[in-house]
Amino acid sequence: MSKLGPNALPRRLLATSAALSSSSRSDRVSMEAAKVKELRLFVAQCKKDPAILADPSLSFFRDYLESLGAELPAAAYGLGASSAARAPVVDEIDTDIDEDDVDAKGAPPVDHESDDEIIESDVELEGEIVEADNDPPQKMGDPSLEVTDENRDASQEAKAKAMEAISEGRLDEAIEHLTEAILLNPTSAIMYATRASVFIKMKKPNAAIRDATAALEINPDSAKGYKTRGIALAMLGKWEEAAKDLHVASKLDYDEEINSVLKKVEPNAHKIEEHHRKYERLRKEREEKKLERERQRRRTEAKAAYEKANKKEESSRTAGGTPGGFPGGMPGGMPGGFPGAMPGSVPGNIDMSKILNDPELMAAFSDPEVMAALQEVMSNPASFAKHQANPKVAPIIAKMMGKFAGPK
Repeated sequence: MSKLGPNALPRRLLATSAALSSSSRSDRVSMEAAKVKELRLFVAQCKKDPAILADPSLSFFRDYLESLGAELPAAAYGLGASSAARAPVVDEIDTDIDEDDVDAKGAPPVDHESDDEIIESDVELEGEIVEADNDPPQKMGDPSLEVTDENRDASQEAKAKAMEAISEGRLDEAIEHLTEAILLNPTSAIMYATRASVFIKMKKPNAAIRDATAALEINPDSAKGYKTRGIALAMLGKWEEAAKDLHVASKLDYDEEINSVLKKVEPNAHKIEEHHRKYERLRKEREEKKLERERQRRRTEAKAAYEKANKKEESSRTAGGTPGGFPGGMPGGMPGGFPGAMPGSVPGNIDMSKILNDPELMAAFSDPEVMAALQEVMSNPASFAKHQANPKVAPIIAKMMGKFAGPK
């Protein structure tokens, strides 16, 4: 059997299912066995290489596995394997190391994971949405207009005509009357909210949102403004925004219509929120893995540099000479001996492995201030006194003295 690619699985299983529906029972048994064999092969490939599941066309399969409580590896989302498990146990050193100090051949390989963008899978939502209306914006009132008592009375008369037209299903006529009412009294939030509700009946959610927003600008506590805008947002499939407005409307003035719409909106809003949390978590994990790879690179380079220095020291000791320096740049060895060491002692008489295997000393050697102090003390032991008050340098010098001390 040829290798089954991830994209071929859905097509072949669908084809098999179609054939099953029209075949006899005896034929169906053998075909189902073939289907199981293909599925077993696909699962084996996924076990071998979880990155197969990162294919966007298989997002439904990942979602199904997650719905069963499965914990998929990062590679299934296109993140690659974690580098943390492979990181060498070496204390972290944050300072950069010159390329000349690193033996590239001796350094262990660093696994560089893919930095491709995470491709989000689709969210399966329920509920119908309408096509957005792109009509020119409706006429709005002038908020700076001074409303007289006559205008206010005329506005109420126009509203009454609109309500009659709504009851008889003449929605276009109702919009005309409500527009007249708004122009006469542009400070009335209820006029805008009422016209918004008519636009909802006409399946014009964008127009409804404009009117509802205008109503809320006039009266931030307009329950009808939040209600009509929430319903209009739901019509456009903006489930999270819709749920937010409808919850506010319910708190201001609860009614059964709001509750009915919320029952349709909330499940979708929760799915979207969970979807966002999931991919935000994946992005955060990806960023953390990227930082861990950088830390691993530094540790790897540092370890290679220390091993190279150790090999040079061992080689020099075997040849019977004295090393020309110390890792980190201590030229000339230790003339006259190091404070606390045996008189006339030199690096050739010291077990360098005690130093190279001490993470604290290795980290300190990368600090220019510490190295400068050590060089000065090694060149002039009398200068040790002036560094005893330095909390960064004194402990390192003391530790070095302990490493270099002769037999008691």
